[in-house]
Amino acid sequence: MENNQLSDNNLNSTLNVLYADDDLIAFNKPSGLLSVPGKGPDKQDCLMSRAIALYPNSRSVHRLDMATSGIILVPQSHYCLSELSKQFQNRSIQKTYTAIVEGRVENASGIIDLPLICDWPNRPKQMVCHTRGKPSQTYYEVDRYIDSGKNKISSTRVILTPITGRSHQLRVHMQALGHCILGDNFYASDAALVASNRLLLHATSIAFTHPVSGKAIEVFSPPEF
Repeated sequence: MENNQLSDNNLNSTLNVLYADDDLIAFNKPSGLLSVPGKGPDKQDCLMSRAIALYPNSRSVHRLDMATSGIILVPQSHYCLSELSKQFQNRSIQKTYTAIVEGRVENASGIIDLPLICDWPNRPKQMVCHTRGKPSQTYYEVDRYIDSGKNKISSTRVILTPITGRSHQLRVHMQALGHCILGDNFYASDAALVASNRLLLHATSIAFTHPVSGKAIEVFSPPEF
């Protein structure tokens, strides 16, 4: 299977392929596209429906928030799905994200260790809860500082490595650190929300063991911000 860019005129969509072989494909999901179908006829267009239209054997093994862009692995067999699922469950798959956050992150790196739980009255929002929250850890590292300019706000570009994989984990953890992600319509301050017309969070890399060949595979997708 070749690495290329595929288009489907019936769906008026373009799928950007980052890696492909007979067993799995890595797509670059744009911000604003669902990973899997939602509830209702207006939420059926998603990366998986577009992938299945072109590759009928496509299966879903993980997802990104609708507002988040970046790498999604799509297995092409039940065996590959099962083996990748085990790697995700065992946390042996390594992922990194790039984000631009509000303000100047003073510490060059660190670990955010705050338990998370669903904020049920405001779902799908999540929140920190030290009594009932599930353990959640994120490693962050400052990439560079950005002076106020186009965004009219001082900001920091950071590399985020989720140690656990809770819903909205990176978004809530950065907010709790005092540096919400720009363009985040759930957790950003008013200034950070209007600083970007999209959530500035991108799944940049993913490293895993190929389920069939056993080789170490790493896929990259540089952010556009």
